[in-house]
Amino acid sequence: MKEASKSNDSLIRAPVRQATLGILGAGAWGTALASLARHNGHQVYLWSRSSPQTLEEVLMEVELVVSAISMKGVSLTANKMQAIELPANVVIVTATKGLDSQTTHTPSQIWQAAFPNNPIVVLSGPNLSKEIEQGLPAATVVASTNLKAAELVQRVLASERFRVYTSKDPIGTELGGTLKNIIAIAAGVCDGLHLGTNAKSALITRALTEIIRVGTHLGAQTETFFGLSGLGDMLATCNSPLSRNYQVGYNLAQGQSLEEILKELQGTAEGVNTTSVLIDLANREQIRVPIAWQVYRLLNNKITPLEAVEALMERDLKLEFSDLF
Repeated sequence: MKEASKSNDSLIRAPVRQATLGILGAGAWGTALASLARHNGHQVYLWSRSSPQTLEEVLMEVELVVSAISMKGVSLTANKMQAIELPANVVIVTATKGLDSQTTHTPSQIWQAAFPNNPIVVLSGPNLSKEIEQGLPAATVVASTNLKAAELVQRVLASERFRVYTSKDPIGTELGGTLKNIIAIAAGVCDGLHLGTNAKSALITRALTEIIRVGTHLGAQTETFFGLSGLGDMLATCNSPLSRNYQVGYNLAQGQSLEEILKELQGTAEGVNTTSVLIDLANREQIRVPIAWQVYRLLNNKITPLEAVEALMERDLKLEFSDLF
């Protein structure tokens, strides 16, 4: 174990010249991350289930593994990789935003359980993949309990068009990016119903309080949610038609069924699954999540979009910060 730790440190402390990355997931997000790494002169191998190369071939000599696959594929891929002798000094970066429906675990928790000797880094922020592909400026956060690993990922990806910050709060960084997808659905409903800027601003502000309540209960640091991976990511996805979760809410407000929306959607709207998992988790842990609860009822055809808004507006009057924790 000590020998693996030494090897780990030797890689992480080494200056980054040309690194070799294996990116898992060839969708919009994986492709965007590949373009950022190649922009910095790094060698990138992009893998998906339809790739001609096997997973073992792609990961043969990589220094970083970047997982950009959908939530439903994380456990399956992690299990496949366990059959590969992945050196302990290989850093695993998770860029997936979601919760596992069976365990309620985050992607980083799944990866850490599968690879306990490898550094795990969470990448999350206001990063709409289409804008990144267009070369537009953006910023993100890479978080890990192993700060050297986070700094390595920072040096690999940072450029004049992509600013990368480090954090020591992986669970907060991950939950901010995950839970905001639920709020993006609600924000889409607001815009789809033409409720105005006042209503949407109130929704986002109260949603931040709700996310902080969940996050701190699960061990995250409060300040993380005021940063790029919390408030920053929520502002991006709650205000852009490029967000698939926003599109779900907007189209529900326009009268489409969830089945129709998901069929036409290009890519996965992780907020749909995340909402159900969060409600299970919140019920188990007795965490108040009034906004997520109304989104859950809406997605399960229990109420209409307008009824969801009315239910939130008719809640008991209280002090603004009386229910933060």
